[in-house]
Amino acid sequence: MRLYQKIIVGILTALALVVAGITAYGMQALDDANSAINNINEEINRRSGKRDKEVSIADREPFSILLLGVDSGGLGRKEDDEDPARTDSMMVVTVNPEKEESTIVSLERDIMADMLDDGQTFDKLNHAYAYDGVSLTMDVVEQLLDIPIDHYATINLQGMTDLIDAMGGIEVDNKIDFTLEGVHVPDGKHKLDGEKGLAYARMRKDDPEGDIGRQRRQREVVTKIVDKLVSIDSVSNYRSLLNAVEENSKTDLSWNDMLDIASNYYPAFDNVEQEQLQGQNQMINGVSYQILGMNELLDLQNQLKRELELPTSEELEIDPQNEYSQNGLIGNQFYDDSDETDSQEGDEQESENPDDAQNPNEENPEAQEQEPEIPAEPQEPAENQEQAPQEEVPQENYEQPAIPSYDPVYEQEADTGNNGLFNVYQ
Repeated sequence: MRLYQKIIVGILTALALVVAGITAYGMQALDDANSAINNINEEINRRSGKRDKEVSIADREPFSILLLGVDSGGLGRKEDDEDPARTDSMMVVTVNPEKEESTIVSLERDIMADMLDDGQTFDKLNHAYAYDGVSLTMDVVEQLLDIPIDHYATINLQGMTDLIDAMGGIEVDNKIDFTLEGVHVPDGKHKLDGEKGLAYARMRKDDPEGDIGRQRRQREVVTKIVDKLVSIDSVSNYRSLLNAVEENSKTDLSWNDMLDIASNYYPAFDNVEQEQLQGQNQMINGVSYQILGMNELLDLQNQLKRELELPTSEELEIDPQNEYSQNGLIGNQFYDDSDETDSQEGDEQESENPDDAQNPNEENPEAQEQEPEIPAEPQEPAENQEQAPQEEVPQENYEQPAIPSYDPVYEQEADTGNNGLFNVYQ
């Protein structure tokens, strides 16, 4: 099984696999598992605006799920009103059992996104969780990708620590000697406990690849966790594993949903497409954002829509209230990447026909001898000739939705230098 198959199957069905093994331990073990599932199940008062009715996992309908790694509960970090949690890791998974295919999209945390407050706030994607939790995060991602987000699952940092400890640690080959928040992880091959394993998954600033390198290590840690979850050793320590999940995870998937996914959707995990959504770095108001290209985003949207068996779109949909922009960004959050797209298509065509690319004038040698055309000089208007005035686009009663100030709404009353969010994550 490939890397992302393990990640998806592990996140969605790990509990089912563990419970299947622990039933041999008797009714007490089964009761413990049922209790854990009931405790992590948390319905939210939300309905997708992209569906007429809720998706049915029992009927094997294509569905999507938002997977969130929340940056609270570990390495001494405590969530409070002045320092709300954010989502350090965000992935959208779409699954189609009939086509037997799945797609997993990693979302850059710094993507500029609409916070859905009538065009008043555009902020980093991972700040949506700090503004209003899972519900707003699902809505913001749904708006960005233009697909329904049907379900969610979260795990916080302490959950990863507890899982690693419950399984007796994980073995890694660390390439970078670093210290994160007082936790030192030396380079070389080591068996890491929960605290060091969490630091290994979280470190970003000492990695030359930045957030990309961190995401790679996060996938490595998740894979090692899943490998042990499905092993016999994990079954013998089921109580510690259930405690780790029960105290640090939440999902709106029911126990029956998990069993249906494990049994009826499993073939879809044999064909997994991996995508990474990221844009261009741009500094706005002193803060670094990822600005997405319109065409690249549209291509990804249509890819996910096809997998969910939804109609595709010919152009990116821009909210009418964000149509006018004075910050140089389309819809206040995108840039026009048409030239980049055309260049990529041209490179692909040249790679398919290398001979034609190397000798463009071979069939017409006379073309090589032709002199280039000299462009005509621009004509100046007559002295008394009046130029037609340019028509202005009416913007009656329009107030420009601006990029947010340096501090998000929930931080503006915090003391300077102690606002938690940007001090840590810039």
